[in-house]
Parts: sequence; C-alpha cells; structure tokens
Amino acid sequence: MTGNPANLLTIFGATGDLAQRMLLPSLYGLQRDGLLPKDLRILGTARSELDAQGFRDSVAATIEQRVAAGESDEASIRDLLERLDYCAAAVDDEASMNALADAIAKARNGDVVYHLSTAPRFYAPICEALGQRGLGGAGTRVLLEKPIGHDLASSIAINDGVTRVFDEDRVFRVDHYLGKEGVQNLISLRFGNALFEPLWNARHIEQVQITVAETVGVEGRGGYYDSSGAMRDMLQNHLLQLLCLTAMEPPAHFDPSAVRNEKLKVLRSLRLIGRNEVGSESVAGQYTAGAVDGVAVPGYLSDLGHASHTETFVALRAHIDNWRWSGVPFYLRTGKRMPRRCTEIYLQFRAVPHSIFATSGVRVEPNAMVILLQPEERIQLTLMHKTPGLDRNGLRLAQVALDLDVDEQFAAHRRRLSYERLYLDAIEGNGTLFVRRDETEAAWQWVDAIFDGWKASGSTPKPYPAGTWGPSSAVAMIERHGHSWRE
Repeated sequence: MTGNPANLLTIFGATGDLAQRMLLPSLYGLQRDGLLPKDLRILGTARSELDAQGFRDSVAATIEQRVAAGESDEASIRDLLERLDYCAAAVDDEASMNALADAIAKARNGDVVYHLSTAPRFYAPICEALGQRGLGGAGTRVLLEKPIGHDLASSIAINDGVTRVFDEDRVFRVDHYLGKEGVQNLISLRFGNALFEPLWNARHIEQVQITVAETVGVEGRGGYYDSSGAMRDMLQNHLLQLLCLTAMEPPAHFDPSAVRNEKLKVLRSLRLIGRNEVGSESVAGQYTAGAVDGVAVPGYLSDLGHASHTETFVALRAHIDNWRWSGVPFYLRTGKRMPRRCTEIYLQFRAVPHSIFATSGVRVEPNAMVILLQPEERIQLTLMHKTPGLDRNGLRLAQVALDLDVDEQFAAHRRRLSYERLYLDAIEGNGTLFVRRDETEAAWQWVDAIFDGWKASGSTPKPYPAGTWGPSSAVAMIERHGHSWRE
C-alpha cells in the first residue's frame, strides 16, 4: 500500500478515446455500486476547450451511450457528475498548466492520483510540469498507460523522466488485462487448488498456447497502429503478462512486491529469440482482404491507405529456461482479423506413460485445460471417458469436457470493466495488478531481440487473408514440433 486513499483523481486526456470507452463508464460503475470514496473529486483535463458544465454534459452523453440501459441509473449519473470538474490544459502551454496546477491545489485535500491517458511521449513532460509546480511529492501517484515506449531505449527514457518526479513505488503502469476477472482467476486457480499446482510443470505439461485474437481491423487507429504493430501493441505487454501469470512460481504472499518479483523471474528466464532463431521461432503476418463472420473486409494496406511492413499478426515459440519449465514450448499468438475473438490459455498435459488400451485400437488423447478469458469466461478440462454401450466390439473411449461456465456460475455477480478494479486499487494505493519498471524493461529487452533479428534478416510480414488464423508459416512453425494450434 502506497499512501492513503486518494481524494482527487486527475485524468489527463479526459476527452479521448480511452476515457470514452473505458474510464468514464468504469467510474460510473463504481459510483453506482457505492464504491468510490465519499469525498473523491474527479478533475478532467485535455486540450479540448470545454468548461466544467460542457465536460459534465459530455460525460453524461458518454454514459448514456456506453452503459447498458438496464444498468443506467439517473441518481448515480447525477452523483457522478457532481464529483466532476474540468480544466483545459496543454503541457506546452505554460499559462494553461499554471491554471491546471491551481485547480489541482484547490481540489486537493489529501492524496492525488494522476492518470495519464495520453500518448506515451507526453508522460515525462507532464510529470516534469507537475514536479515544477510542486504537485509530484509525497501523497501523489501516477498511472501510465501502455506501451511504455517503442523499444528498450525509449522505455528507459520515459521511465527516467517519470521517476525523476515520482518514486518508483508511486508509479502504477497499467496493463488493463490484469484487471480482467479471468486473468486474476488464473492466480486463484493455480495457487488456491491443491489439484493443479503439483501438475503445473515440465514433468506433466507438454506444451502451452496463449492466444489473443481479434476480429477487428485497425478501426480508425491506423496512425497509432502502424507505428506499433501487433508485437508492441499486444505481445510485449498483454501476452507476456499472461505468460508470466501462467508460468511464475508461487509468491510467498499475495502482495505487490511478491507477485511482481515472481513475474520478473519468468521474463528474465525467457530464452532470447535472436538473429539465429527468428527464422524458425517467429512468424510475422499482415492481413489482406477477406471475410470475417461472412462479411467482406479490406486488407490492412487498404485500411491504412499506404504501403507498410507493419505486422498485424505475430506467432512465437518461446522457452522458459528454468527448473519448472525446461523443455516446454510456450506458443504465443496474436493478430487482427482472426476468425473469432478470443483470449485463452491452453495447456496440454503429457500422454499417459503406457496405454493399456493400445492393443484394442483405442486412441488415448492427452488431457488438456483451456482457460478462456474473453469474450466469455470459462474453464474446460478435457478427459478420456468410456463411450456408453455394451462394448461387444471392444471398449471405446471419447474425449469429454468438464466445463465450468464462470458467467453462469456467478450470474448474480455483475461483470466489471477492468478499469473499475484498477481505479479502486490505484485510489487505495495497491500496486499488485500494475506493472513494475523492471518488468517493462525486461519485456522490451526480449522483444527488441526479435525485432533485431527481423531487421537483420530483411524479413517482412507474410500475407494472410482476413478471417483466417494467420500465415501458413505459423502453422508450419508449430507442426514442425509435433503440435497444432488450438482453433
């Protein structure tokens, strides 16, 4: 825990896309359920020239548009709007930043959380401006959105700029996947059940697949995405965080330092995929015209409007060189314009050491566990089971699934947006679900080696039709090792 519960949340970029889609609806959800501190004030700031009432009107319209009709409550909307204020500011405009500083000082009556929902290039300048005005000392903390930089060097520069004003334990780096219920349930599944943890190692697990697939294209974010690509946008943060939670050792306690120390050990155990390995251990792709859900969609270059070698798909074969996971391949895959939207972790267990059914022609398939995180949350465990019948022609087995539908099991509980939990933790100073600086930089170091390998080999993304599971070379990469993607 860092400091006391905050009584002021200041959102930079309060009129931007992330605020409209996630931040404001999340604050509304917390308000409606009575979870926001009674005296919390929310100060929005952006370049947009609005007054306080104009911002409140905009927030009301956003909630009406983004919140389901059955969850909309007029009294809760009114109570949220009463917490809001607004001050237009730009970090390169001295007068407006002075006005913002005055507004913060006036509203502050305790700890302050600054949420920088802006482009990462503004993080250090904003923090510097806050520090110059005496607004970055004890009792303040700052939330940073991913990606933290474009590579290791830029990540270090941003982190250096931020930590000149905010001590590391007051810097909360957001990966919104860590706020998802299913991602946190992964920790509960592993470390809260004696059944699974003894099997969670190379002795019993054959392979692990982590897939984050999107059906959408760049959706009007072409400028940002083309400078980022699938590797920086998704794999460097989301997939590697899922990898860490899947592979980490049990932390001594469920607290920020213990959890993040174990994640860091995983990142530092990842075998580098460098110039000699990228050809066999990585595949980059870029979608072309095709069809998703029966609807024709254009290719990436048409969406973008110009030539580009940016990857919209990445598949990797990773290895964690430690005692628990030695020899187990971790296949990571993410892409746009995939056949279905899903985030899932698939663990295939090793085959039984000896099949007593082999002489009768019965094939025994390996057990597997599938942890689905979105669009629905469920856990499936596939087992071999006798097919009902008299077996006059011999015993028959079939794979069956033990299926826990989390949404059905906990139907009485509302599914929360990830930022609801992240905001509460930041307001209370709990950093467990946020990413530490050394994690971010270790992830960049690993990813940079892959980029260096691609550049050295002159490789460019392989085309794949929209609505498919990526280039054929991604299939070849995994099948060379006797495995197949789960589709």
